Amino acid sequence: MIGTLVSYVDRIVWSDALTRYGLPGRIAGTILRYLYALLRDIFSEQLTLRSMSLVYTTLLSIVPLIAFSFSVLKGLGVHKGLEDRLFTILEPLGDKGVEIGDKLMMLVNNVNGSVLGGIGLAFFIYTAISMVQKVEESFNYVWYVTKARSFARRLTEYMLVLLIGPVLIVVALGMITTLQNESIVQALIENDFLGPIFVVSSKLTPFLLVTGVFTFLYVYMPNTQVRLRAALAGGLAGGFLWATASIIFAVVIANSARIQAIYASFAIAITTLIWLYLNWLILLIGAQLAFYVQNPAYLRIGRREPRLSNSMRERLALNTMLKVGSAFRSTDTTITLAELSGNLHIPSIAIGPIVEALETNGLLTTNEHEQLTPGREMSRILLTDILKVVRIEGETGSFQDPKWSALIKKLGDEVDAAVESTLAGRSLSDLLDELDPAEVSPTTSA
Repeated sequence: MIGTLVSYVDRIVWSDALTRYGLPGRIAGTILRYLYALLRDIFSEQLTLRSMSLVYTTLLSIVPLIAFSFSVLKGLGVHKGLEDRLFTILEPLGDKGVEIGDKLMMLVNNVNGSVLGGIGLAFFIYTAISMVQKVEESFNYVWYVTKARSFARRLTEYMLVLLIGPVLIVVALGMITTLQNESIVQALIENDFLGPIFVVSSKLTPFLLVTGVFTFLYVYMPNTQVRLRAALAGGLAGGFLWATASIIFAVVIANSARIQAIYASFAIAITTLIWLYLNWLILLIGAQLAFYVQNPAYLRIGRREPRLSNSMRERLALNTMLKVGSAFRSTDTTITLAELSGNLHIPSIAIGPIVEALETNGLLTTNEHEQLTPGREMSRILLTDILKVVRIEGETGSFQDPKWSALIKKLGDEVDAAVESTLAGRSLSDLLDELDPAEVSPTTSA
C-alpha cells in the first residue's frame, strides 16, 4: 500500500494533471514539486545527519567563535549589540536561554590569550575556522560541489567571514535602533494608521535579520556561483521556518514541566541540543531550496548520482581536456569546473570524478582560483593518455591475472589496437589545431 501511495503521489506531482486548472493549478503544481523534493531529501537522512554533525562541531567551537567575534567588536566598542543578538537567538529556550546565554558570556569573558598560551590559543582559532569549514562542506554537498576551496582561499575567506560577519550584524542592528529613535519615525509610530504597521515591522526584525544572514551564507559559502534570486528564495524560506520553529519551540519549552521533572539538570542540555539541531536543519533546508530554485532540473532526480556509460566517460574526458586546452591557449580566458559543467550541460557531480582522475594522472592542474589548466605541455599530452584514464585506470579492488577467455582476450586486444590506430599518436595540441574557432565555447574573462 505504501508503494502504491508513493507511486500515486509521484504521478500527481510530476505529471501535468494540475496544469488543466490554469494558473492556480500551475502554481500549486510548482509548490508541490519543491515541497516533494525537499521532503524526499529530508527523509533520505543526509541533511539530518549533517545537521547533527554541525551540532557536535558547534559545541566545540561556539565559545571560540563568540570570543573571536567579541574581540573584534570590543575593539570597535560595539560588542553589546552582539550580546543582545545572542540572547534573541536563545529566546525560544525561555528561562533556560537566559541561563545558557549568561554561561556563554561568562566563558567568553574568561577567554584570555595570556592564560590560554600559544597552544590553547591556536586550538581556539582552529576550532573557530573548522566550524566555518564544516558549514562549507555541508553547503558543497547540497550544491553537488566535489572540490572544496583551496587552503589559501579557506584561510583568507574564512577569516573574512569571522571578522566582517559580526560587524555587519551589529551595524544592521545599530541602523535599525537609530531609525526607531528618529523623531520622524516616532511621530509615525504615534499615528493611528501607521503606528500598528511600524509595530509589526519591528516584530519582524529578527526574521528579516535571519533571512539576510541565511541569504548571505547561501551566496558566499558554497564553492560555486549562486545567483542572488535563488539565495534569496532559500533565505526567505529559511527565515520563515526559523521564525515558525522559534514560536513552536518556545511554546513547547513553556509547557515542558515533565521534561524538567524527568531529566532534571540534564534538561537544559537536551533542549539546547534540540534547538541547535533545528537551527542547522533549517539552514540546510533553505540551502537545498536555493539549489533547486537555481537548478530545477534536479527536482525530480534529487541526489541520485548520474551513471555514465563508458562511451560517455571517454568523450567527457576528451572534451574536458579540449575545453581546458582551448581556454589555456587564449590569453584572456579561463575555465573552472563550474563553467565546464555549464558549457557541457552536464552536472559537476558527474564531471568531478573525471577531472579528479585527470589531475591524479598529471594531465590537469587546478590553481588557487579553482581554474583548470593543462598539467604539462599540450604537445606531450597524447589522446591515448586521456582515454587511458577512463578506459584502463581507476578500477577499485585488485584484479590480478584475471582468467579471460582466449577469444575475449584476443577481441579486447583488437579493440585496443583499433583505438591506438585511430588516434595514431595525436596529442591534445594537434586536436586543438583542428578545432574550428566557432566551436570554442565562451569562457570567463580573466
